[in-house]
Amino acid sequence: MKLKKLAALAAAAVLSVSMFAGCGGGQSTSTSGSQSSSTSGKKKVIGFAQVGAESGWRTAETASIKEIPKLDPNFELKFSDGQQKQENQIKAIRSFIAQKVDIIALDPVVENGWDTVLKEAKDNKIPVIIVDRNVKVADESLITAFLGSDMEEEGKRAAKIIIDKFGKDAKLNIAELQGTVGSTAMVGRKKGFDETIKDCPNYKIIKSQTGDFTRAKGKEVMEAFLKSDGDKINVLWSHNDDMAVGAIQAIEEYGKKPGKDIFIVSVDGIKDMFQLMADGKSNGIVECNPLLGPQLLDISKQVLSGNLKDKNVKSKEGVFTQDQAKAELPNRKY
Repeated sequence: MKLKKLAALAAAAVLSVSMFAGCGGGQSTSTSGSQSSSTSGKKKVIGFAQVGAESGWRTAETASIKEIPKLDPNFELKFSDGQQKQENQIKAIRSFIAQKVDIIALDPVVENGWDTVLKEAKDNKIPVIIVDRNVKVADESLITAFLGSDMEEEGKRAAKIIIDKFGKDAKLNIAELQGTVGSTAMVGRKKGFDETIKDCPNYKIIKSQTGDFTRAKGKEVMEAFLKSDGDKINVLWSHNDDMAVGAIQAIEEYGKKPGKDIFIVSVDGIKDMFQLMADGKSNGIVECNPLLGPQLLDISKQVLSGNLKDKNVKSKEGVFTQDQAKAELPNRKY
């Protein structure tokens, strides 16, 4: 009798174990199937570390980048605003690494100081695409691709607008509003401009100071320039449009006519600047295209498919003078 009871208990135990094993096995299969399905249809994730929101140009770039998921629903975007601080961008990159994104895209505040965190990305096998401004690293393999402008060429083009207007032999006193110190835009644009005016012995940069790419700072610095040398300045060379917009306000408040008393050249191509140029208050714009979302998406696809066509991709840009401003104004998207 005892043997029969023991046998019954053993059978019940085996049945119970089989039932739990069946439930567990069913869940495992379901989860595995779900994971497989999720993996096959999983969205690719781009982590984008932005400089900040210091200008109209930057706002347009951000809007374009944020369009990526709409351009291709197979992609997801994680966005971080660095507020113009490198330490914030480094934290964002480390967060992207921890989240195991598929691509890291960085628009760097400054050129230097990225080696350590970009090596961390490489060690985790996450490709890095540098956007807009460039970086300087000891190991070039830390960078998968670069998308952006030739900042040095932009400086050369700005200088050429002035030379075409006044000729190489004119006597000009130039005030320069520099961008954020240490940024690719500031370094490249200044270098290109300075090298081009070397052939113009009477062109002198009598004032040069950073305006941090912002309207408020551009106005503030221009006010200081005018206070000390207002009657000497013939030309304003601004590393971006927003600083020039602020400077134009300062020039008007000083009692001079921007675009006439002071010849103005700037870089970017924002709508506000085209309007000022159409109104005769500025004279030349070197375009720097911020609408980089579609190109970043395209490069990301190439990288993830292992079919990168070009490691250095330049954006398409033009040069505009005052007589072209009114015709071009309706075409500006930013």
